[in-house]
Order: sequence, then C-alpha cells, then structure tokens
Amino acid sequence: MFRSMPSPSTIRAPRWYTIPVRVFLVTFIGTLLCFAVSLLLAILGTVIVAVLRGAHPDMRVAYHLALPMALLAGIFIFVLAVTMEIRHYRQSKMLSAIEKLG
Repeated sequence: MFRSMPSPSTIRAPRWYTIPVRVFLVTFIGTLLCFAVSLLLAILGTVIVAVLRGAHPDMRVAYHLALPMALLAGIFIFVLAVTMEIRHYRQSKMLSAIEKLG
C-alpha cells in the first residue's frame, strides 16, 4: 500500500513555469463555462420576455448580455487563479525546502 508513495528524495521542487499554464487553463475553462451559463440564462430570459410581450425573440440581445458577463467573470477568475497559484507555489516551495532539511 505504501510502496506507491514516492520517497522523500524523489519529491520534486515546484516549478515556476507551470503557474501560467494552470492559470491560463483555469481562466479559459472558467470563462467558457460562465459564457455558456450566462448565454443559456439570457436566452431563457429573452424567450420569456418575448412570450410575455407577444413578439418574436431577438437572440442578439442574449449575446449582448452574455458576452460582457463572461468577460467580467473571466477577469475575476483570472485574478483568483493567479492569487491561488502564487500562494500554492510559495507554500510548495517552502515545504520542499523543509523536506530537504529534514
């Protein structure tokens, strides 16, 4: 059971160049997910308003609502991802240094 765990000498120090890759992936996937959800909600809202008014729905309105919401969410996700990745890198670097001492 414990044989699959790496020995202390094989644990690698964290790599700084993986931070931008992870930040980009998390930001991209999070922005796409927020765009999809906000577009779905905007389409549903547009259809509901069109039914209540008795008119044909104009789907351009849905995109005009969804895109700015997704961009704002993307900025928010980017800031959080950078903050969390830098904190994780510092913590991993410190733990790696402590393991090398002991």
